[in-house]
Amino acid sequence: MLASPLTLQGAALVTGASRGIGRVIALEIASHSVPVVVNYRQARTEAEDVARLIEQRGGQAAVLQADLSHREEAEGLFARAEAAAGPIEIVINNAGAIRDRLVVQMSESDWDVTWSTNLSGARTIARHALTAMCRRQSGRIVNIGSVVGAVGNPGQANYSAAKSALMGLTRELSIIGAAHGVTVNCVVPGYIVTDATAHLSDSQRAAWLSRIPMGRYATPEEVSDLVLFLSSRSAGYVTGQCIAVDGGFSARAGAGL
Repeated sequence: MLASPLTLQGAALVTGASRGIGRVIALEIASHSVPVVVNYRQARTEAEDVARLIEQRGGQAAVLQADLSHREEAEGLFARAEAAAGPIEIVINNAGAIRDRLVVQMSESDWDVTWSTNLSGARTIARHALTAMCRRQSGRIVNIGSVVGAVGNPGQANYSAAKSALMGLTRELSIIGAAHGVTVNCVVPGYIVTDATAHLSDSQRAAWLSRIPMGRYATPEEVSDLVLFLSSRSAGYVTGQCIAVDGGFSARAGAGL
């Protein structure tokens, strides 16, 4: 059997992998003969469905619950993942939370849950992953950001701020990992049709579409394709980058990623 283009040995941890972009990423990574740890917060049935589908296709999967908005759960997830699947060579920090409300009306809980899940949880996972990967001199960390972290969006001050900080964290961690063969990058999706955007009204969707030069929304698979490249051995000299998958949205907005 040919070696996987993603990793010579080891497994992958995908947070927030029960649905949406995370589900697609987990399935795609598993299709390259990489064992995958499927993390979820509440959607146990959906996470188990992802694992079942991976196994039906001949892959290996483990399912682990952890709410990354709780520090103690985030702290233990990486070690649990390695106990379940062996050395983790690929980490995809995809778990996220959205609590949209104008900042003047936003509760402290709305702010805290969004910030802790999208930034603090990712930081905690990345810290443990980076420690282990630097010791082994090999690894890939890919954070999943959002274009609103670069351009902002009314009603998403908490989400926008957290995703903007995630891009800064990506660049800082990449400097630490660079001397040890570990890359850290951030994929920055634009508008993707997933469960996370299902709450938007038709008028809100139309407003987004009018601002996308390519005139269409992205698919989760188009995001996953870039994630897989950044997770591969071919991307060994690509690190500290925040790369948009947004159909030209950020270019039109003049955002510097």
